[in-house]
Amino acid sequence: MEPSFIISKQKDQTKTKSESKKFIDCPNGTVPILKNTKEFVTNAQYWANKHFNSFTIDSHGTHFAGVRASQDQGPYHGVEAWMSLHELNISVDQTSYTNIYVASAVSDKVNFIQTGWMVNPTLFDDGRPWSYGLWKGINRTGCYNTICPGFIQVSKTDPLSIPLSPLPKGEIGTYLSIKQNIRSNMFQNYLSKDKETGNWWAADVKYNGHGMNIGYWPKELFDLISTNAGMVGVTGAVQASPSGKSPPMGNGYLPTKNEMGSARVRDANIIDSNFKVIGSKKYKLEKILDSDKCYGLRDGRKKSFDEGTYVLFTYGGPGGDSCGV
Repeated sequence: MEPSFIISKQKDQTKTKSESKKFIDCPNGTVPILKNTKEFVTNAQYWANKHFNSFTIDSHGTHFAGVRASQDQGPYHGVEAWMSLHELNISVDQTSYTNIYVASAVSDKVNFIQTGWMVNPTLFDDGRPWSYGLWKGINRTGCYNTICPGFIQVSKTDPLSIPLSPLPKGEIGTYLSIKQNIRSNMFQNYLSKDKETGNWWAADVKYNGHGMNIGYWPKELFDLISTNAGMVGVTGAVQASPSGKSPPMGNGYLPTKNEMGSARVRDANIIDSNFKVIGSKKYKLEKILDSDKCYGLRDGRKKSFDEGTYVLFTYGGPGGDSCGV
């Protein structure tokens, strides 16, 4: 029930008042699970069918802005990134989200896992940003969060899906990661018998640098990413309403030279074919922006974390009626 990796800690992360509150752990042998009402399950299935494909646009009204590492540089065993968190005004027939993902595709078959934050009033019954997880596996099975059998919740304190509170003045939000739990032949100072589990773990890192393993998707759910992934990426995305109006993305504004005032992603780390954590600057990242009328994507300034301004890219926009299909 524990992964083989150790979650990295980030510098200059301060504990917020909300995190200083005391929370009650679930009793031993139990974990927190979001209640699956009939309406929630129905809405989740609807949005899962409309959710964008990690490789191509296969849903009318989907737009996105971000970066990805392509197949010719893989295979990959995970990705992690810091992303800013924002409140957005989204109508009940729209959704806007930012995520990291791992994926592979062969012909018309696709496997992927995503985790990040989302504003979706229909799914969550409110307009707050929520963390979420989504997977697609064998025979196109898959779902959000724990709607269907698949994701194994492990943490007694941190559910996969929970409402999030943006920090004041657009400060960097939650650290999200997906890593594959396959133990290589590296020296490790512990004993375990799950040398090659192949499970994909979701984890986050709090503002004080404390890491938490949330849970995992068993490798048996997948046929294309059971051993590795052909692509990893970090992206913002939206789904327009049936009328064609697209919602805001990121913080709702086009990115500017003022990076701290824009929706942004800090440098992503990629877990390579040898299970080493490599900074994304060592990879050739493909930029993805399909609607420059409504959204933007800008390279970030390559400064160190010590200077407090390292940003991989800024993104987002207001959306509107003329974003294209």
